[in-house]
Amino acid sequence: MCLSIPSRVVEIDENNMATVDTMGIQRHVSLDLMADEINIGDYILIHVGFAMNKIDEAEAQQSLELYREMLEAMEEEERRQVIETDDHCDGRGGE
Repeated sequence: MCLSIPSRVVEIDENNMATVDTMGIQRHVSLDLMADEINIGDYILIHVGFAMNKIDEAEAQQSLELYREMLEAMEEEERRQVIETDDHCDGRGGE
């Protein structure tokens, strides 16, 4: 399932790797493909471990609210799996 859930940057290390929070699940992603400057607190969209787009907070919050509504209709394990596997979508980017 391809959702592109907005993820909030919580840390950036010296190797241009960010720790992001995606609806309570943290992961590490590369910022190497980003043309925009990324700072702690920014929201980004991820694809296969790389930040691809920076989005503004209002747009991120609106999207997150819609995702929360969708997730409420799912079982707990299904919810976690959707969030954890979001950046590994088989249908994106010619994988």
